[in-house]
Amino acid sequence: MSQSDANRGDILIVDDTLPNLRYLQALLTTRGYDVRGVPSGQMALMVARNAPPDLILLDIKMPDLDGYDVCRQLKADTQTCDIPIIFISAMDAVLDKVKAFEAGGVDYITKPFQVDEIIARIENHLTIRVLQRQLQQANDELSLTNAELRQANQSLQASNEELDAFSRTMAYDLKNPFAAIIGYAELLGETFHDDPSPPAERLELIEQIMRSGRQGVRIVDALLMLARVRRDAVETGPIDMTMVFHDVRRRLDPMIRQYQAELILPDAWPLAIGYSPWIEEVWINYVSNGIKYGGQPPRVEVGATPLADGAIRFWAGDNGPGVAIGAQDKLFTHFTRLEKVGQSQGLGLAIVRRIVEKLGGEVGVERKNGQGSLFYFTLPAFRVDS
Repeated sequence: MSQSDANRGDILIVDDTLPNLRYLQALLTTRGYDVRGVPSGQMALMVARNAPPDLILLDIKMPDLDGYDVCRQLKADTQTCDIPIIFISAMDAVLDKVKAFEAGGVDYITKPFQVDEIIARIENHLTIRVLQRQLQQANDELSLTNAELRQANQSLQASNEELDAFSRTMAYDLKNPFAAIIGYAELLGETFHDDPSPPAERLELIEQIMRSGRQGVRIVDALLMLARVRRDAVETGPIDMTMVFHDVRRRLDPMIRQYQAELILPDAWPLAIGYSPWIEEVWINYVSNGIKYGGQPPRVEVGATPLADGAIRFWAGDNGPGVAIGAQDKLFTHFTRLEKVGQSQGLGLAIVRRIVEKLGGEVGVERKNGQGSLFYFTLPAFRVDS
């Protein structure tokens, strides 16, 4: 508070000695304060409760209620408990001062006082009062903001649950039509194959129909997986990565043979904590991407590196052109496309990210020093209790 403030604070003076009361009133009024004065403790309680001041200057010795009782009653009242109270008394014994602070006073000024001293102490406590009010207002606003955020999060959670339910329903409903399309296309293909000289363009169209149908089924399966990862709570445990890769290789064997790809595995894997069926999906995405977007022929090497923070970093490196630095942060979002036209990541890497983060890890991608990209994910290391 500066000396130029028109209203520097509302002060209530309580003193049964009228000359002292009038002197303090005049002194503080000339300094720019709004001042009210009462000569008794009972009047002080009534005035403070009806129109709480910013600060109270309180004498101790008074005939009806002494200053200690007045202070205790004000501090026990929720309407007045925050008002700073400065005791002003000729009593200068240590015990008197201790009783004043125990009653709830914030300061103690001994009579006779120095004008500069009392003004300085009043200024300090009024400043503290203003800061406390500002802090309380900020806390109230923060509480309101937090309540609004909680409500927004609850609404978002409900919307996500509705979206997941809709996605699951839609995905299940789409699987049957896709299966029918693929089945009819296969029947047509068999019919044409019985023809000794089938039109080549018709066979190609049938192949395209079957490829599109299979791609539709993959998208539906990805939607279902995305919803399951968001919804399901799974029991984690040590992962046998050798067994996981046995299933990964079996599932990707047609793709490996089609691309004539080389898949290099480590001799041994460190044990990590996770959920094997989900980690299998992570590897399926990483390895299949390395094959599709790798070199000619594709070469994908997988491995694991223990980290200092107790996690294990699992990785898959390929020999492709590599991912541009500017695109790396976008890869793990839904339906991201790589630099090459038509190379869409669909939901694959978004599923990877959701799986790994739910299991307590992180995902990422780096450019290799030589050629290609290195996709990684981390999981907590498994530790045997000693």
